[in-house]
Amino acid sequence: EVQLQASGGGLVQAGGSLRLSCAASGFTFDDYAIGWFRQVPGKEREGIGCISSSDSKTYYAPSVEGRFTISSDDAKNTVYLQMNSLKPEDTAVYYCARNKMYYCSVEYADWGQGTQVTVSS
Repeated sequence: EVQLQASGGGLVQAGGSLRLSCAASGFTFDDYAIGWFRQVPGKEREGIGCISSSDSKTYYAPSVEGRFTISSDDAKNTVYLQMNSLKPEDTAVYYCARNKMYYCSVEYADWGQGTQVTVSS
């Protein structure tokens, strides 16, 4: 069974940092890209970044480029989302997801439970 568990969320002041983790199991971690998404109630889910499995190439949405960094620890089957210079508009539930491909395609196969990030002003 594929499982993706995001953790590390919490309450932080604007300008602060958080690191989210996405622990993966139930599939060959090295074979799939992993993406990060976020969603605010009443709004569409936003893709914020992805890391490919083949070369660890990363992609970011313009809204987080330069502030967020995605990395991967293959030994731990875990992908990280380092979030710096957080803004109140970053408040959302953050999710990780397994891509259908080893590169960052637009299709995702499995989604994990999210973790709440709240940034106070």
